[in-house]
Amino acid sequence: MSGKTRVAKYQADRTNQKLYFCRLSCQAAGSTDDKQLYQAHCETAIFHLYGAFLAFTQELGYFYSLNLSAPTLSDIEQALSERTQVSPEIQRLQQLQQQGFLANIERAYQRCLYAVPPDTIADQTPSNTASPDLIVNVVTLSNQWLPDETTIREWRQQFLELIEQLRAGMVEF
Repeated sequence: MSGKTRVAKYQADRTNQKLYFCRLSCQAAGSTDDKQLYQAHCETAIFHLYGAFLAFTQELGYFYSLNLSAPTLSDIEQALSERTQVSPEIQRLQQLQQQGFLANIERAYQRCLYAVPPDTIADQTPSNTASPDLIVNVVTLSNQWLPDETTIREWRQQFLELIEQLRAGMVEF
């Protein structure tokens, strides 16, 4: 199947677009010296990278002709199981979601959404001061878990290679 046909039929354009947006965000992060802006670009890159995962999951749903608007891997697995089908793509993604770069992407995504628990942050702010500088320092300190743009680029490249590999193996059934 040609690339254009696949893009049209399985909505692969959204997956590709999210991967591209992730790349742009990493480039922006790499070109700034401002720590807050760097963090913002890295978080944006993570959001787009996780979005690429969700878009590829949806692409798989289309490939298997499932009527699922926002499928999860387990939704697809369940729907195929009811048809007595198995998806090697879903199995591979689930493995990487448990242990591998997909697990790292999901963990980083969750940490971008939710505050790091206070007991993991060293309390270095005096309670009698409300200086904006101290607030910024606390925000920066609480995001030391954030992967740098080089790590995000590596995850993106690994995911891109995986998607290309899985797409190559996806044939009409």
